[in-house]
Amino acid sequence: MNLTYAALAFLMALVFGLVAVTRVGSWLIERRNPSTGDFADIGGARIHYVHVPAPANADLPPIVIIHGASANLRDQMLPLRPLLEGRAEMLFFDRPGFGWSGRGPGNNEDPSAQANTIAALMDRLGMKKAVIVGHSFGGAVTTAFGHEHPDKTLGLVFLAPATHPWPGGATSWYYDLTTIPVIGWLFSETLAYPAGTLQIADATTCVFSPNKVPDNYLSLASIPLVLRPSAFRANATDVAGLYRYALGAAPHYNEIKTPTVVISGDRDKVVFAEIHSVGLVRDIAGAELVWVHNLGHKPDWIAPDLVVGAIEKVAGEEIDLQALAGTVEARIAGDAYGAGRCADIKVPQAELAPT
Repeated sequence: MNLTYAALAFLMALVFGLVAVTRVGSWLIERRNPSTGDFADIGGARIHYVHVPAPANADLPPIVIIHGASANLRDQMLPLRPLLEGRAEMLFFDRPGFGWSGRGPGNNEDPSAQANTIAALMDRLGMKKAVIVGHSFGGAVTTAFGHEHPDKTLGLVFLAPATHPWPGGATSWYYDLTTIPVIGWLFSETLAYPAGTLQIADATTCVFSPNKVPDNYLSLASIPLVLRPSAFRANATDVAGLYRYALGAAPHYNEIKTPTVVISGDRDKVVFAEIHSVGLVRDIAGAELVWVHNLGHKPDWIAPDLVVGAIEKVAGEEIDLQALAGTVEARIAGDAYGAGRCADIKVPQAELAPT
């Protein structure tokens, strides 16, 4: 009996110790990655955003950029803002539950709800219409926005999107675990931070592979913010629910009637490009697929010039995106980072990875 009590005491001490480690780690993460923008209450959710007003001589329409899973507004703002500064009004924001944004009182649980939050934020800022750019999971939010808010949509640009049902609907085990009541909360409060801290660099290598991770990417883009328990749970809820959401949403993509460009790499190790990107071009009339050889899951960082070209194209400019893609391919032709550590994914064995 004494051994039983001792084991229980050890287990409780371990749990409380891991909670303490997570709380201290989360505090340090927030200290190192402070908010950089403004806040607005949208439907009870405190949304963090960076709004770049339109310049007097803007040659592009307003642009709204939606980040993917495990990320925050800095992920696309860092590579794209310098190329678009002085050309357009821009809105970068932390999706509900990510970065410094709150999740809200029981809402924002799927891409449609998040698209509604974006539309309300645009109204608050006086943005009537915009080109909507979405990366990875942000692609699902982008389709929801384009379908449900066509009056606010000038064009759509998808970057390595996750938008369609995939064979089996599998996601990484820790997302499913985190969504289990009580057990998931305990996991996110104890093990997610220390385990995530150990794995985040290797995971990021495979997100970018075969392209090189930019120097200091994790710290510059404030990626560790997702390891805080509340953000980790929001991320898990989003990713674990994507398959179910896509089952209902994908049949309606053919109702989207707006200029669309999809940029995808043939070495994406995170999502099934053959399903999501090819599916979007099949479903949205007139959509253009820009297929880039030897590109991974991060066209925003590896090919920001191509992303800007896609924005210009949906805004009505005459842009040869296939020629631009060729320039990118020449630039990254020799990239082979992550070889041996990051296997290429093939339908239907792959999982939807955490970004």
